[in-house]
Amino acid sequence: MYKRVLLKLSGESLGGPQGKGLDTDSLSAYADEIASAAKAGLQIAIVNGGGNIFRGLQGVGKGFDRVDGDKMGMLATVINSLALSMFIRERGVEAKVFTATPMEPVAKYYMRDDAVEVMERGGVALIAGGTGNPFFTTDSGAALRALEIKADALLKGTRVDGVYTADPEKDPTATKYDSLTFDEAIEKRLKVMDQTAYSLCREGNMPIIVFDMNQKGNLTKLLEGEKVGTLVHV
Repeated sequence: MYKRVLLKLSGESLGGPQGKGLDTDSLSAYADEIASAAKAGLQIAIVNGGGNIFRGLQGVGKGFDRVDGDKMGMLATVINSLALSMFIRERGVEAKVFTATPMEPVAKYYMRDDAVEVMERGGVALIAGGTGNPFFTTDSGAALRALEIKADALLKGTRVDGVYTADPEKDPTATKYDSLTFDEAIEKRLKVMDQTAYSLCREGNMPIIVFDMNQKGNLTKLLEGEKVGTLVHV
């Protein structure tokens, strides 16, 4: 169903049950899914969040300046991408980390054509550092990169199996959407992604699929055209 996708993973998902630090079991499970899909022919780029290490916005009011705090958050996404890339390579798939700001020799400076070249030869491109600018979330960075690489869809891997009317982990009466439009998501202020990311994807006609990345096999099911999660569309 899809030839090329951008997979957005939260930093907390890499932190395991506690959502903090780096959990090797979570990294292994995600690497298994990603490597399997890449070997099956799916071209994959990945944008990781950094909330398992540091989130700039949460530091405001605790002594952290927003701009410098966001820079720290960007560095956290680089750490996460380096970690995940190692686990993917252990499974026999090339994985190269790109950063939004120059960071050689830690990782290669992001250029769209270089990332696409990695994907076209069967590797995985991990694009770290957000947009390279403060005040933009990694959701917005993921939307931007998905449009740049001309992905067929932006896949947001979460801990729940789609978009709900409320947080299903807090509200037992929450009901799941099978699909909804960007306008509905924005109007209802559904906080699966931020408003800037929604707007970018709406203007660029980039569908978003929100799904449970922790459910083994879900990424492969999407590749095979099965209905998984919630589709957000124009």
